[in-house]
Amino acid sequence: MEKNDNLKKGKGFDVNPQNINRKGAPKGVQQANKRFLRFLEVMQNMKNPITGEMEDISLIERMDLAQMHKALKGDTKAYQEIMDRLEGKANQSQEITVKSEPRVFNID
Repeated sequence: MEKNDNLKKGKGFDVNPQNINRKGAPKGVQQANKRFLRFLEVMQNMKNPITGEMEDISLIERMDLAQMHKALKGDTKAYQEIMDRLEGKANQSQEITVKSEPRVFNID
């Protein structure tokens, strides 16, 4: 079976090279990470659940507070995520010691 037998006929760029966008995305199209950052940095004036005072809190800070709230309620996965972020993931290594006599095989 040939390598391309399972591909749809007449749909790919090899058959229709005029469909290739050689210039890339049009100017002005934002990348996803820039769009996310724009929304995550939006500030809202709300009551800080820790201090009890009104202050401007970003969406990303609200998400951090929600994670801490889950951890405080006993969610061990939320707690582990916070600890991994703060201290780094714990290295998991094991030392294995093998004590055995070498085997000798005579091949004639």
